[in-house]
Amino acid sequence: MTTKGHVYVIDDDAAMRDSLNFLLDSAGFGVTLFDNAQSFIDTLPGLAFGCVVSDVRMPGLDGIELLKRVKAQNSPFPILIMTGHGDVPLAVEAMKLGAVDFLEKPFEDDRLITMIEAAIRQAEPVAKSEAISQEIAARVASLSPRERQVMEGLIAGLSNKLIAREYDISPRTIEVYRANVMTKMQANSLSELVRMAMRAGMLHD
Repeated sequence: MTTKGHVYVIDDDAAMRDSLNFLLDSAGFGVTLFDNAQSFIDTLPGLAFGCVVSDVRMPGLDGIELLKRVKAQNSPFPILIMTGHGDVPLAVEAMKLGAVDFLEKPFEDDRLITMIEAAIRQAEPVAKSEAISQEIAARVASLSPRERQVMEGLIAGLSNKLIAREYDISPRTIEVYRANVMTKMQANSLSELVRMAMRAGMLHD
């Protein structure tokens, strides 16, 4: 069982992949290796949260293109870029595109491990929060049009009676819809429903 989290290594150099695999595995990380950026992008939606360590210069998709693709998917995965000697302009470009940090090869093992730990620690709360927001959005999407109207009425502070009047249906029917909304949204109280609506961006001033 890995305690420190997942690391995804992307490098077209087999020797580099092996040495990073050994180093990170010994340090207690769960390591997955990729020999190209495209195969990482293809599997990204199904991957558990973790830190990406990628070379910047690779055939096909390079590290810069990788950063653009990951950013386009709104992925919360922190990315560390490894650069060759004298690749500072590329490293700066990578940072602008959202890389957490960069390391010049050859680097000290301890420095890489410290950077990965820091990157995971900083990004994890965002990743968890992102997952919760997606889950709430999925619950909202599962509501029928009428249930959604009732939910909007509830979070606007309207009583069952007022919602019923607005849509010209009986208050009793509203109660049924309200119960459905609470069940589908997995909300135990109105305040929880309001918090979820805020998370889903449904509450506008």
